[in-house]
Amino acid sequence: MISEYNDGQLIELVHENSEEAKSILFLRYKSKIDYLIKKYTNASLSLGIDINDLNQEALLGFTDAILNFDERKDASLSTFICLCVERKIKKALIKASTSKNQSMKDTLSLEYIYEDIDTPLKELIEDVNSDPLVKVSEEESYKELLKEIRTALTDNEKEVFELLIAGLTYKDIAVLLDKEPKQIDNARERIKNKIKKILNCRA
Repeated sequence: MISEYNDGQLIELVHENSEEAKSILFLRYKSKIDYLIKKYTNASLSLGIDINDLNQEALLGFTDAILNFDERKDASLSTFICLCVERKIKKALIKASTSKNQSMKDTLSLEYIYEDIDTPLKELIEDVNSDPLVKVSEEESYKELLKEIRTALTDNEKEVFELLIAGLTYKDIAVLLDKEPKQIDNARERIKNKIKKILNCRA
């Protein structure tokens, strides 16, 4: 029976357009794919990506894996499937965060609430016992501020900043970027300090 074939035999059948072989491989690795989907569910929901769309991205990653797997170059089919599925999901999330930021550029202000700490940007960047450093009310001024902030950040900090203003929690960002939560929290602190410095110069 085809269901008893090993991965290599099934891959050969997939290359011959066997849907049955593809289905068997999917069921064989479904638990690993489901794990990866679950891993990124919170980040997905934060960015407004429907769980069905997340499943679709995972399926596309799985299809890429079985169509492009080469046992002579790739360690194992299991590892390659996980790599392709995770890469596909991450690309979708990064693209969604970029799109979300683009759509928010004209509407965000320092009143924007960071989901993970339920705090507006102006409070996030100010000292606990101080008055707000500055409030940007004009749309153009805010755009200029964002540009100045992005220029001041390192590539890593910029990536974290974009995901933060897209609404992801620092824990979700840690998962997405394969970093420890503490690393993201430290990056957030550096970002806050740089924004404070910019705002002090503008005040």
